[in-house]
Amino acid sequence: MTDISATPFARLDAEGRLLSPVHKGPAGKAERFGFRGEIALEFQPTLADEKRPPAIKLDQVMMVADAGTTTIPFLAGFALSLAHLPLLCDILDETLAADGQYFFFAGNLDISKKFRIPYGGTRFWVLPLDESTVYKELLDLLRMEGSDLKRLDTGGKIGAIADKAACFNETWPEISMDEALKIMDPVRIRENRPV
Repeated sequence: MTDISATPFARLDAEGRLLSPVHKGPAGKAERFGFRGEIALEFQPTLADEKRPPAIKLDQVMMVADAGTTTIPFLAGFALSLAHLPLLCDILDETLAADGQYFFFAGNLDISKKFRIPYGGTRFWVLPLDESTVYKELLDLLRMEGSDLKRLDTGGKIGAIADKAACFNETWPEISMDEALKIMDPVRIRENRPV
């Protein structure tokens, strides 16, 4: 079984950034490791011995990487604001691949907007997330049926989604990060968001 220390997730794990794991282990293929949970993007100060939740995080994260490699080929997650994308790029840094498939769902984008944004040496598929979940939205976006994944365990599902995402190549308008920040809406914080 692949150990996280042999993957590009090792640094994130050592820094305590991989939080609330629903899955943290094999992802459908030999030597492939998957993670489903949250990534801490900005920590709050620790008071005394009390560890506090992150000030900013990427929720509903799904990502995979192969042992012995240095980059993450697939990542999807939800942030309250599109403005958190540069922060994610700073955290992931050298683990971002130029040809990686990265899906960034933002809570403050108009529901009709979808973009391709070059940033951090790669390009992100950027789209809104309203009342659904990253998992359901990805299945729709990639034209996958939930019934096809029914017999797979969590790691297998993440791996199957990553495999399908590798072929995703829609034609979305490409805009710069600066342009995107100008058109984003204010952050909306909702109670009882789906997880």
